[in-house]
Amino acid sequence: MSLPADGFALFPDRSVVALRVNGELKDLAFVVGASDAVEPVTADSADGLSILRHSAAHILAQAVQRIRPQANLGIGPPITDGFYYDFGVDEPFTPDDLKAVKREMERIVRENQRFVRRIVSEEQARAEMAGEPFKLELIDLAGGPGSGANAAEGVSVEIGADELTIYDNVNRDGETVWKDLCRGPHVPGTRVVGNGWDLTRIAGAYWRGSEKNPQLQRIYGTAWASKEELRAYQQRLEEAAKRDHRKLGKELDLFSFPEEIGSGLSVWHPKGGIIRGEMEQHARRRHVEAGYTYVYTPHISKEDLFLTSNHLVTYREGMFPPIVMDEERDADGNITKKGQDYYLKPMNCPMHILIYKERARSYRDLPMRLAENGTVYRNELSGALHGLTRVRGFTQDDSHLFVTSDQLETETARVLEFVISMLRDFGLEDFELELSMRDDEKSKWIGSDQFWEYSTNALRHVALASGLKVTEVPGEAAFYGPKIDLKTRDAIGRTWQLSTVQVDVNLPERFDLEYTGPDGEKHRPIMIHRALFGSIERFFAILLEHYAGAFPLWLAPVQVVAIPVAEQFADYLDEIVDRLRASGIRAEVDRSDDRMQKKIRTHTTQKVPLLLIAGEQDRSAGTVSFRFRDGSQTNGIPVDEAIEKITSSLTDRTLVNTAEDLA
Repeated sequence: MSLPADGFALFPDRSVVALRVNGELKDLAFVVGASDAVEPVTADSADGLSILRHSAAHILAQAVQRIRPQANLGIGPPITDGFYYDFGVDEPFTPDDLKAVKREMERIVRENQRFVRRIVSEEQARAEMAGEPFKLELIDLAGGPGSGANAAEGVSVEIGADELTIYDNVNRDGETVWKDLCRGPHVPGTRVVGNGWDLTRIAGAYWRGSEKNPQLQRIYGTAWASKEELRAYQQRLEEAAKRDHRKLGKELDLFSFPEEIGSGLSVWHPKGGIIRGEMEQHARRRHVEAGYTYVYTPHISKEDLFLTSNHLVTYREGMFPPIVMDEERDADGNITKKGQDYYLKPMNCPMHILIYKERARSYRDLPMRLAENGTVYRNELSGALHGLTRVRGFTQDDSHLFVTSDQLETETARVLEFVISMLRDFGLEDFELELSMRDDEKSKWIGSDQFWEYSTNALRHVALASGLKVTEVPGEAAFYGPKIDLKTRDAIGRTWQLSTVQVDVNLPERFDLEYTGPDGEKHRPIMIHRALFGSIERFFAILLEHYAGAFPLWLAPVQVVAIPVAEQFADYLDEIVDRLRASGIRAEVDRSDDRMQKKIRTHTTQKVPLLLIAGEQDRSAGTVSFRFRDGSQTNGIPVDEAIEKITSSLTDRTLVNTAEDLA
């Protein structure tokens, strides 16, 4: 085909919804020149789904304004597995409103309106969006320091740094029936969105994510390339709802969030405390074996520490307000000594740095590996809180390594290998890595080009050597260094970001850290931030959902419950349970008045891995019967053999759900 030509001519296949031209996503209407590198973007690809979902958000917004013409438009970005759109409305949306909006969206899809892009001047944009106050605010931000992604999450879909664009929805008669300020791209027409979408819920949201701004109404939806993929997603949601850690936490009596303590602050019940204790103790043993030293630091510090670390400059809104201490007054109440502001710590790293700085260090002291289960506090918005995965007080299994530049690659490799092996101990197996790098805008980064080159290459070598899938993401590095993020998939295919390995030359510079090299000169160490679980609370929630509460034997709060067929066999089971406890097994005998079958149902519901059942035949033969979580049963096992099987499974960290698991 001769060029120039648009995407419709180049790729007539209807599965193609957009183009990637010279690395940038474009509408199918974009005209490609002979020198352009062009690739098709299909609806079922990651980019294609994002474009499909953003187009669905526009259809949602048009439908809302058909029903409520006075609704003001916020933003409508694609998100993981779906999309949303924010609206300024006088009355909150109701479930009935959601049904009406969905019916209107179906009409718009059938109308097959075309998405048509126009570049507009600032004056044009203001004139056409005159009735949309939130859009006018975005126009004010366009091209400025607060534009794009810096304006708020999701805003970058509306405005870019180079130009303002409006997308018209054009009907079959060529009339523009609706429009929106938008960066694009979009699918060619509304019919492409098809029937693989649905609206999911209504929520409140502050404009641009700030509680100082008006609260808007947010409608969430999901969109997929086909109806079959939508149904598969909905089935995954149903399974996820069954596994919701908040639901399981209550049913299994693991943790709670008492109102008397405050939002986002958890308490751990005895059973939850057992699981958490096992997690922490196993991790501690492994860390000590790997050459880490555990330290302890306070929960609170003077503001000067966080000014030096720059947290109070860049992260103030995420920190709790100051606590004024050390003020002194005379008998008349006059201040004789001004108070000092203290802050709850949002990070452990500044305090670990002070431990390093306490005395002079030599290259012989490095690498220095510090570890702490340090509780930190974040002033999260109440609307962002979500069970144990987003809280205001949580414990990080934080580690900070101080290394020379020559040690960077070796230590990073050790860290990554250690992290992966530890996560495998907890039964996670499906991993991939993201390498976050800087982009070409040097003004955004600190440190020399030489530092960025060798540190990025070191992390790249480590990531590739792991044998895992590696995705390189330019422009996503912190301003002071590259990082590796490790992601894992759980039992129902959801992806979670867990561990991070972050290279940092910024804090060593800010705190003036030094070590004496073999040349007798002073040198600056490099700092590696490493959280294995990240937040212990969040990791616990991930494990709880991954296993649907049916933990491996070594983590289960109650590992074995012995159930006598009748009361006269309880003493026999007491002797066996005493032997199990002596071997470190968490075991108990159910001596309640319930009938045996009810006892079995109760403990199966509580996800106990192993039930030991004994009656006259077992007592006479010196055996027990095993009953498993799936309802299967193995009878007549000699007591010594039964105890050996249980202790072996504990040592091997086995997930015991069936008879085969204990074979």
